[in-house]
Amino acid sequence: MISFNQAAVAAHDGATILHPVSLTLTEQRVSIIGANGSGKSTLARLINGLVEPSAGSVTVRELDTVTDGAAVRRAVGFVFTDPSAQLIMPTAIEDVELSLRREHRDSGERRAAALSALARFGLDGFAERSVHALSGGQQQLLAIATVLATDPQILVTDEPTTLLDLRNTRLIGDLLLGLPQQVVIVTHNLELAERADRTLVVEQGRVVFDGAPAAAIAHYRASAASA
Repeated sequence: MISFNQAAVAAHDGATILHPVSLTLTEQRVSIIGANGSGKSTLARLINGLVEPSAGSVTVRELDTVTDGAAVRRAVGFVFTDPSAQLIMPTAIEDVELSLRREHRDSGERRAAALSALARFGLDGFAERSVHALSGGQQQLLAIATVLATDPQILVTDEPTTLLDLRNTRLIGDLLLGLPQQVVIVTHNLELAERADRTLVVEQGRVVFDGAPAAAIAHYRASAASA
């Protein structure tokens, strides 16, 4: 369960990035949509403490994202738009092993766990491949595998299909929506957003609609058309 209690975010110059929002997310699949610069990514980044609220609070399974930051980051995995932003090791398996360094102190156990994580996403044949030699879809799969290797309870993804072609967009979408974890997806892909259980629409730093995906998307389309 993710709870926002009058959580707001202000920039260093005092400008409001996200106005106070209070809501509780219990659904298995939540999508967040909105225009570029609307504040939807800020809302998502509050969930695992990448952004801290300047007012109010955010809790994840009763853990405060500020005072319990380390525990929250263990519970919440985060996947960025561009996988190159989080793939930092030379090869695929080394990247997964890096994420498992706390769970598996023994190098042999860590390598076995990393191979298992790669196999889960069909990447076991690319273990020794340079991360830069992977296709866009393979890089995004690897980024997801790296995050999920630690078995977080919640996964937040920030526009995970933006850089992908249609085939890989469908592949990643199906993967995310089939996970056992609670998944929060920030996306411009309205087809993907509509497959969620609940959708938030963010506009100018405010959550302006919260409800069924089809109704949320209709609201967003109407708002965009009248802008």
